[in-house]
Amino acid sequence: MLKKLKRLKNQSNIVFKSRFLANLAPDERYEFLQLCHRRSYKEGEYVFYKNDPGTGMYFIEDGEVELTIGVPDDTEERHEDDGFILKRAGSFGVLSIGYDLRRKSSARCLTDCELLGFFKPDFEVLKSRHPHIAVKFLQTLSNIALRQLEVTTKRLAHFSDEHTALQIQFDTYFEDQLPEDAI
Repeated sequence: MLKKLKRLKNQSNIVFKSRFLANLAPDERYEFLQLCHRRSYKEGEYVFYKNDPGTGMYFIEDGEVELTIGVPDDTEERHEDDGFILKRAGSFGVLSIGYDLRRKSSARCLTDCELLGFFKPDFEVLKSRHPHIAVKFLQTLSNIALRQLEVTTKRLAHFSDEHTALQIQFDTYFEDQLPEDAI
């Protein structure tokens, strides 16, 4: 019983401190936590691979996960800065909830891991039970996505020029508005 209570306290701390849930009230975060699923992974096991469909996000309850840009069977040389290591209380895969995106990285467990997963069907349940929580969560995701776009555009402008960076952004925007047969 004590072990289960400790695990629940751990899970609550992770979800309650997540930057992705920062704009939710404590009772709203509790509702969110109720929809999370505990998953165990062994050292070296992949949570997902680059280009997989995004099906959900994860909170790290225990262990370390490395996000890498390359595909695991890439024969290309690996660069030192290709990966990013996340530890306890970290989270990843969040944009897969609000958007129909493929994974931009692979996630591999560097140690045995306990993860809390929140998946697209869980988000659908959240939307039907507590639409106001779902809207607040999507607002946070949109802000994160827009911030990533802003930073990426600035960095792209640094490596090329502002005109090229913005032209790519505009082309993508307008390409999405054209009928498929016009592309």
